[in-house]
Order: sequence, then C-alpha cells, then structure tokens
Amino acid sequence: MKKIVVAMDSFKGSLSSIDAGRAMEEAAKKVYKDVKVTVCPMADGGEGTVEAIVRAHHGQFVKADVCGPLGEKVEAVYGLIPKSQTAVIEMSAAAGIVLVPKDRRNPMHTTTFGVGEMIKDAVLKGCRRFVIGIGGSATNDGGVGMLTALGFSFLDAEENPIALGAKGLKDLVEIRTDNAMKELKECSFCVACDVTNILCGEAGCSAVFGPQKGATADMIRDMDRWLLNFARLTKKEIPTADATIPGTGAAGGLGFAFLSYLNATLVSGIELIIQETGLENHIKDADFVITGEGRLDGQTCMGKAPSGVARVAKKHHKPVIAFSGCVEEDAPLCHDFGIDAFFPIIRKPCTMEEAMDTENAYKNLKATAEQVFRLLKIKI
Repeated sequence: MKKIVVAMDSFKGSLSSIDAGRAMEEAAKKVYKDVKVTVCPMADGGEGTVEAIVRAHHGQFVKADVCGPLGEKVEAVYGLIPKSQTAVIEMSAAAGIVLVPKDRRNPMHTTTFGVGEMIKDAVLKGCRRFVIGIGGSATNDGGVGMLTALGFSFLDAEENPIALGAKGLKDLVEIRTDNAMKELKECSFCVACDVTNILCGEAGCSAVFGPQKGATADMIRDMDRWLLNFARLTKKEIPTADATIPGTGAAGGLGFAFLSYLNATLVSGIELIIQETGLENHIKDADFVITGEGRLDGQTCMGKAPSGVARVAKKHHKPVIAFSGCVEEDAPLCHDFGIDAFFPIIRKPCTMEEAMDTENAYKNLKATAEQVFRLLKIKI
C-alpha cells in the first residue's frame, strides 16, 4: 500500500488547508488503487492554527460574542479540547486586521480587548492550557486591552481606566494586578510567534508594523513613547518584565503582555503546529510527503509551514513535493530546505480573480497533483 502524508498550509483567500488536503487525497485515489492518504492540516501560527490543532485532537469549535478591534461586537470562533482542558485561539478572530476596513485602519483606536474576552470565556469553561496564535493583528495597544478584559487595571492620573486602543496609553500612570482573574495563576500559555521584534525603538512594533496598520509618522513616535512608559510601569509592578526580549513586539506588543503578565512561552508557529498535530508520527512510515501554500518563494524557507514540514520529512529521509498557487523566481531556495520539487497549479492564462476562485483553485490543485502522482507511479 502506498502511504502519503499531506501537510499543506492554506492557499490564503482560496483554499483552506483542509480543502487542499482533500484535493490531494482525491487526486491520489485516482492514480493509486491501494493508497492511504493522511491529511494533516498545517498553519504557521496565523490563519488556520485553530482548525489544524482542533481537528488533530478531535476537539470542538466554540463561538463567543466579543469586542472587535473597533469596539463593535464580533462572533469569534476558537477551539476547545476538553480532554486536556486546552483552548486554541487566534487573536485575529477578535482583533485581526482583516476585521478592519482599509479606510478605518488606525492603531490609535484598535483594541485587543476581545482577545481577553475569548480567554476569559475559555477559562470559565474550564480551560487551563492555552495555545494562541497572534499573527495578523490590527492593534498596537501593548496587549492592554486583552489584559483589561482579564481584570488587570490600567489607570490615569485620576485613577480612572484609560481608553481602549493605543491612544489610551498616553494617559497611563498606574497599573494594578490585584483584580485579575484568580484562575490565571492556574493557566499556561503557549504563544505561536515568529516575530523577533522587541517592543520599542527602531525595531519595535510601532516603527516596523505600525504603517501597515494605518499609523502615520507622528502616531508611530507617540505610540513608541507610550509603550516605553507602559514597559517601565510594568517592570515596576512585575520586576521580571523585559521589553527587550525578542517577540515582545509581536502583534502590537501583545507578545510583551503575554510574557510579562501571563507568564507565557513564545514558540515558533510551525514548530508548535507540528508538535500539536503529531505530524512526525504520521511521516515516519510514509512513502512521500506533500506540502505547499498559496505562494512559494524565498520567504517560504524562513519558518513557514512547507519548510517546517520538509525539515521533519528529511529527518526521516522522505521525499517532499510542494504545490502552490504561484511560484516566485527565488523559490528554488526551497530545495536547500528539503523540498525536492515544487509545482505551480495554474494551468492556463487567467486573471488573479479567476486563479483565486475557490472552485478553480480546487480543480487546478487536484488536476496538477494527479499528473504528478502519475509521473511518480511510472517505473523508468
């Protein structure tokens, strides 16, 4: 029996990792009469993290009405794995940049409050272990919004709560931790973070990521100064806090909040997914491994899902084939990181919209994979 492991990231905007795996499985079964296809959904700590981990553990999906990045209510979905009291959360479900229209993007106003509400909801449901992806944020509030939702107090000179969003940090003069949820002391937080930026300065979150969230040069200077003050006040309250640790600048300072206030551990996104899904156990006895993502390029080698999958596969000397929506000129760098061959799935000239259409992408991926499998089947 031929054994194939399919561990693909999503083709963002076109196919989920589950759908990509299904297309691969259908293609394989058209070519091989006797085949076992194991589909392991992948992600790199961003979009798809919840789905990949929850499905691997046969967990469930939970909906919670929480505060969105602009203060409006949004329905956020997170994962629940009852047997291990684990919650799997993507911060982008409550504070993601995709939730903010382009003409309203302004980190002065966006908040992580809803992320804290998701955590609180899970805590009240009995969860004590948290796996959290923090990619794709619309915020730059240092995680103060999240912490506020969990009972921490951030006060101005008159002992009133500061406003939500980065703008509130301007008035911050005092931090109190005595009213935080008591259950948090029983909780552990594993945070998927591939960003090494620190909280403040030229390599800080305001300067590096602020522009893509709608910040002007003046905003960046102000937010950086306010976050520095936040870090100083935090260290006064929590002596172990350190704003120079790589990753503290992730998600607009959310990394700093997790490390300082929730005693979290920051880990590589893809390494976390590989561990949580048990990918290596599936790969050990596979004949070959299939991976891929929407765009294959030089950055794929820098901690993205396909390179992580390839690393595990090569540990067990397995061939690795990748598929992608498009392939950039520097994609051959992937060969040095364990991907033996890669194939773009576009089969004829088309518009970007046509290529991104879910039905078209599924058909193209399946058809391309079938031909690759037929080639592999030939004994020359």
